[in-house]
Amino acid sequence: MEKSVRKQVAQLTAGAVVMFAFAIFVMPPLYNLFCDLIGVNQDYEQYTAEAVDSIDTSRTVKVQFVATNQATMPWQFEPLVFEVEVHPGELREVRFFAHNKTRRDMVGQAIPSVIPYQAADYFHKTECFCFNNQPLRAGEEAELPLVFIVDRELPESVNVITLSYTMFDVTDRVPTPEEWSDPS
Repeated sequence: MEKSVRKQVAQLTAGAVVMFAFAIFVMPPLYNLFCDLIGVNQDYEQYTAEAVDSIDTSRTVKVQFVATNQATMPWQFEPLVFEVEVHPGELREVRFFAHNKTRRDMVGQAIPSVIPYQAADYFHKTECFCFNNQPLRAGEEAELPLVFIVDRELPESVNVITLSYTMFDVTDRVPTPEEWSDPS
């Protein structure tokens, strides 16, 4: 009986490690590839020109922002505004705040999700901190930009979009702090 329990614990632990590794190491590159394939990471100037020419002022959509940390991520991470109202086609910028409260240099990677899921095809990020790793030295703070457009083709039934980010610690999977480029 005890051998069976040990085997089951080992299997569950291995499953948890595999899921964690998948979320940290496989999901970000797959997400970036997927975004490139469907055109979400298109040129900022193209979206800017389209936004100016095609804002639907007859409609307003509320966009809410949520930020959480993965269980082992010790940073403070939060949106600086929790919601904005936008007209479809309007280019909008918001910022998130990140603070590495530890005594060691770390790197974070934010993974986004959009609710309701059918709105994901109509929420276009032209600039996003989630496109890249976020290195922060010990005690360092940063404002992380997000520039987006809610597509004019968003179904009329969708009046609220929630964009949620989860910040993961990817420090062990990126170059050492000595290899980081100097932000100045």
